[in-house]
Amino acid sequence: MPRAKRSDDWGFPRWRPYGDKGKEAAKVRLCDRVDCSEVGDRPAPKSPNSPERWYFCEKHAAEYNKNWDYFQGLTKEDAKKRAAEEARDASGFRQSAHYQWAGPGDGNRSREEMRALDLFGLEPDVDFAEVRKVYRARAKELHPDVNPGDEEAAAEFQKVKAAYDVLKSAEDRRLALGS
Repeated sequence: MPRAKRSDDWGFPRWRPYGDKGKEAAKVRLCDRVDCSEVGDRPAPKSPNSPERWYFCEKHAAEYNKNWDYFQGLTKEDAKKRAAEEARDASGFRQSAHYQWAGPGDGNRSREEMRALDLFGLEPDVDFAEVRKVYRARAKELHPDVNPGDEEAAAEFQKVKAAYDVLKSAEDRRLALGS
């Protein structure tokens, strides 16, 4: 009967290697950009609606995605539909409808917009022409040229300007999506 050999696998620490992983070279995909030798681990679609992918390094993926228009070639209605479907698919569920009425206003305004409207003393369903009118009146009374040396008025003017910028950018987004 052969004599048993002593095992290296006794107690802690583990003295033998885990499997044969250390013997083979790791397979690494290189960046698909010409003359780049970085690891290409960031997939990017070759064209809209195509399952084929490029694999770039971080630098070239950022460069590729900078001007990428995912909705290129789609009508605005199709783009809006696809964005809603993908938002649903990303979480596995569509957003529950009962959260829309529980939020601020009619569900179309963000928290930042609601804060800006509160600063102006306006209702959530106000149109942008009224926002512009109130902003201009407040800006005229708080402007640093009208109140030279008044730090409190200057700080309040900055708040009013920031609130208007939030509402203006939200209105620009609504116009871009709606038209």
